[in-house]
Amino acid sequence: MLEEKTLVDQKGRHVTIHKPFQRIISLYGAHTENLFYLGLDQEIIGVTQADKYPERVFTKKVFSQGDDPEKYLVAKPDLVLIRPMLDRGYARLFDRLEKSGITVISLQPKNIEEMFLYWKILGILTGRKKESGLMIEKFKQSVDAYRRITSNVENRCNVYFEAIHTKMKTFTRGSMADFVLTASGGINVADDGAPSRGTNIAIYGKERILSKASQIDVFISQKGAMNRVTLEMIKKEPGFHIIKAIQNGRVFIVDEKIVSRPTMRLLCGISAIGNYLYPDFFKERQKKL
Repeated sequence: MLEEKTLVDQKGRHVTIHKPFQRIISLYGAHTENLFYLGLDQEIIGVTQADKYPERVFTKKVFSQGDDPEKYLVAKPDLVLIRPMLDRGYARLFDRLEKSGITVISLQPKNIEEMFLYWKILGILTGRKKESGLMIEKFKQSVDAYRRITSNVENRCNVYFEAIHTKMKTFTRGSMADFVLTASGGINVADDGAPSRGTNIAIYGKERILSKASQIDVFISQKGAMNRVTLEMIKKEPGFHIIKAIQNGRVFIVDEKIVSRPTMRLLCGISAIGNYLYPDFFKERQKKL
């Protein structure tokens, strides 16, 4: 929720923005990526150890939710950007920082429309409103270009997009990963999955997956901290041998950072999946973008 000078974050904090923040600690990789994309550098004084992109993150001091509050206070940030998971798990740390006069804001969009608002918020927080607007426009134009590529595909691929292998979870309709898949011309065969506990992930179950075995042209799994999956694990999963994609060798793993995080690199995800689904068709036309 946003007005030009007032923000309500996802915990319900009411933040009045008097001027752009100048000393920012980011405790979520997506925040970090987006801040750099908006043109910030010196204003970013802290990141997490997990942050690997862009390369400039390696010049920044590392912070974590497990650090003593004093480490933050010594750094003198005027803003600490977090996400709801950290807010819930480390409330005492962030309460202490707020009581010490440091602004804490918790943000994490769940879908593309929320992502655009989130980018706009980052622009206002940092005095980069114009840049955030250009960012949104560039993303929309690029997605439109990819959709034009796939608009002439006659036989679209039915795809099962796995979120967490061991729990047989998939992505729900409208999630970022689902957006990436559909923008690349794929059809989500599991878009009937119901969101689990307010997330964008559904517990689909092996029985339901196998009931659609003959329909699944391509099997894609995201890989990341919550899903340390391998191609071998997928192919050797009991019962999966009857899945059409397994039989035809059309099983792929994609980095979660380019399909699930609210950054411009979702465009990389669209490109990657488009090339998995329609390799000849997509590569030839993508050269013209």
